[in-house]
Amino acid sequence: MKRTLSMAFIATLFSAATAQTTVTFQVSNPSKAPRTDVPVIIPLEAGWGPVATAIVTDGQKEIPCQLDDLDQDGTFDELCFLADLKSKENATYQVTFAAEGEPRTYPARVYAEMLIRNDKVKEKNKHNNFIESITARGDCANSYNIQHHHGVDFESELNGIRIYFDQRQTIDLYGKYQKRLELEATQFYTSKEQKAEGYGDDVLWVGNTFGLGAFRGWDGKQPTMIAPVRSRTQRVISYGPLRTIVEVFDRGWKADKDKAPLNMTIRYTQYAGHRDTDVDVFFDKNVADYTFSTGIINVKDSEEFSDKKGLRACWGCDWPSSDHENFKPETVGLGIWIPRQYIKSEEPSNKDNYAFVLRTEDNHLSYKIIYCSDNESFGYHSAQEWFGFLQNWKALEIEQPVKITRVK
Repeated sequence: MKRTLSMAFIATLFSAATAQTTVTFQVSNPSKAPRTDVPVIIPLEAGWGPVATAIVTDGQKEIPCQLDDLDQDGTFDELCFLADLKSKENATYQVTFAAEGEPRTYPARVYAEMLIRNDKVKEKNKHNNFIESITARGDCANSYNIQHHHGVDFESELNGIRIYFDQRQTIDLYGKYQKRLELEATQFYTSKEQKAEGYGDDVLWVGNTFGLGAFRGWDGKQPTMIAPVRSRTQRVISYGPLRTIVEVFDRGWKADKDKAPLNMTIRYTQYAGHRDTDVDVFFDKNVADYTFSTGIINVKDSEEFSDKKGLRACWGCDWPSSDHENFKPETVGLGIWIPRQYIKSEEPSNKDNYAFVLRTEDNHLSYKIIYCSDNESFGYHSAQEWFGFLQNWKALEIEQPVKITRVK
């Protein structure tokens, strides 16, 4: 009876729509291990007509979902929902698209934020000049200090990241004690009172290093910054509730002094329930004759791991700030995975970085970044644990992707 009422209720929600399309998909887990919060991404097809809202069900209950307008042209491009799958399960989902209405509201499991500082606000975690996009000219004297917390930030329940709004475009990290969303409350500047209540804080000193997987140029010997540029932009594409998408757009980047400038978009996608973040880099033309770089910071006294097949990691401890009164030394585990087709070389470690030199045959490349904090009550607390987790993560999540098939 409950199932009948639930499905009738869903049908009622769409009764006012002028056009509906119901499509059925099968999502298959090839692994013997059960999986949770598996992203299911469905590109919207023209034949489904205009889509204003969608509802996903598994035949028994409604599944939270979201629609995203990736190119910001006012039309939704993709549907996203998260699946929990048993060992070797083939699960079936019905998606009903409607031409009118507003997308359903579900509990937020991710968060993203951009802020301009409000000079009238004294508390560093209560600024309220919210923005969605900002562009600085290439000759901007100090873009790093334009935004509060120095750039866009985003999080899932397991992680927290900010991207510096300057030529470094470095990924800096927030470590948590508890599995929850926190950046709306702390704004990356955790107060003493919040620390006493168990909130996390900045856990990584990055300087001019890669931090966690910043994308850079390569001059043949070392990484180069994203400069000079005609302009640089940060923007939030999607706020959630299941994934947040933010982009950094560099216009007119002179990545190689002997070649024409490039327009580059770096897209960061953060899914709920995930500590890993997807990084996609897009160029406005084929860049097969350019070389680039990325990697992770060589945390002080860190232990390194590499499988020599695109997975590289470290475990180490350092002060995250020169303010030793309000901060403590932080132990972190960092990781990066790069598809082998993009790797030109894996560079030896130096005092700053564990680096890769990259190349792509077209105008796109992608990789994943991931980290943990030793502060976590839910995470990993030794190099052995961390490196073991990363190898399992690669084997399960990356090398055995789910298969999505349209049934009818």
